[in-house]
Amino acid sequence: MILSSEQEAALIAAARAAGENAYAPYSDYQVGSALLFDDGAVITGSNVENASYGLALCAETVAVSRAFGEGRRGGLVAVAVTGPLDKGDGAPITPCGRCRQVLNEIAQLGGTDPLVLCVGKDEVRRVTLSELLPHAFGPSHLV
Repeated sequence: MILSSEQEAALIAAARAAGENAYAPYSDYQVGSALLFDDGAVITGSNVENASYGLALCAETVAVSRAFGEGRRGGLVAVAVTGPLDKGDGAPITPCGRCRQVLNEIAQLGGTDPLVLCVGKDEVRRVTLSELLPHAFGPSHLV
């Protein structure tokens, strides 16, 4: 899907706002994610860390969990992922491998290949989910 510049800016702004709610006391690396669905709904998530590090949740996973909790099964057309502007080298942030797989699950349920906006300090990298996760395993493999 091609987003207008206004849609893209609004999705990135929603991801940035979600990142402000991140619970990241250990890494101090706040990540926000915003999912755009075909009906115009935007569902956000932020990373949630835990003292037992392996139990941390990424922003994308939180957003997808919220979407499933609202009954969504497909319809994902775009995702924005943002990190803190004052950390790292400012390069665009991409979903981790786990999050790519989690995003793939909801995308495959609706037969979509969402646009992923990987947002950096001065650059937005635009890629499809299939480019980030080629040859993905998903629900269709279990039928």
